[in-house]
Amino acid sequence: MKSLILSLAALTSLPSLAALSVPPAPEVSARAYLLVDETSHTVLAAHDPDARIEPASLTKMMTAYLTFKAVREGRIKLDQQFTVSQKGWKTEGSRMFLDPKRPATVNELIQGMIVQSGNDACVTLAEGIAGSEEVFAEMMNREAARLGMKSTHFMNATGLPNPQHYTTAHDLEILAAAVIRDFPEFFPIFSQKEFRYNNINQPNRDQLLFRDPEVDGMKTGHTDAAGYCLVATKKHDGRRLISIVLGTPSEGARSDDSTKLLGYGVQFFDTPKLYSAHQSVAQVRVFKGQDQAVALGFDRDQFVTVTKGAASRVQAQVVAPAKLIAPIAAGQTIGSVKLTLDGQPLGELPLTALKAVPQAGMFGRMADSVRLWFN
Repeated sequence: MKSLILSLAALTSLPSLAALSVPPAPEVSARAYLLVDETSHTVLAAHDPDARIEPASLTKMMTAYLTFKAVREGRIKLDQQFTVSQKGWKTEGSRMFLDPKRPATVNELIQGMIVQSGNDACVTLAEGIAGSEEVFAEMMNREAARLGMKSTHFMNATGLPNPQHYTTAHDLEILAAAVIRDFPEFFPIFSQKEFRYNNINQPNRDQLLFRDPEVDGMKTGHTDAAGYCLVATKKHDGRRLISIVLGTPSEGARSDDSTKLLGYGVQFFDTPKLYSAHQSVAQVRVFKGQDQAVALGFDRDQFVTVTKGAASRVQAQVVAPAKLIAPIAAGQTIGSVKLTLDGQPLGELPLTALKAVPQAGMFGRMADSVRLWFN
């Protein structure tokens, strides 16, 4: 197995940590895997993260994403009722056992989809949102493209096998992070341990929910071709880790592999907070502006992942121009913070203007022109 640590360039401008000396990732049975510290958007370990794979029921994370979006936008309501179609009722694989004679609420269908991995729930939601599963699949592909899932293509809402239905571990991490980030009000459903519907109680297939109190989701998947797969996420000391294991030989193996990877991330890495959102990191003199200076900082909290115990040895150096000429736009990139660890380059964080500085009036600009002349 190969291991690596680097920045997820598609997700962040945080530094590459490839130069860090770290222990190798644990040996696992997965054909492909990925471990990410989502707090700093840093890959901690990976093997074939861009290999095309069959996602099986991991597909349902996208079905859930679009369902949550439809609820938030008011296109469907949680108490709205849908009746399963003949297509949905006859869909093979795992199910929540919908009854064609009894409608189910959207809220029930969401739990059936996530907790019970019900294919009948997925088809019913897809048809309720888009009119047909085929149109819903087109929506899934548009959303995947918007999120930056460049190696993904969906053909259905369930994850049932299709030669043109595929993704990668990298893209699944993007999707998992998007669900957590964009729909925090729905995310707790992924940690629900069981759901009872139609007098049938089914436990969540994610064994980590029963093993580790810090694991709070997300989704299992399995087909004969895909093997046993699991996307799992763990919150530890304010950090969020996401692991993806694909193509393991058994339910137990996918849980064991995920436990090993998440434990590796906790045991060997720290993710200290460097700066708070909107914190002034530096001030730069502004000429010909309505303000004489502009504060530089970040629009969100900044973290960095380093090897365990190394956080106190991270050094930061602000690199910014001595003066600027107005106008300055809010969010404009101006300078950077260079990070080093034990004197070795660690990376760079771009600094931006925390507020706009419009041009001064004519007399203010003339006065600063004189000052600039003498400077």
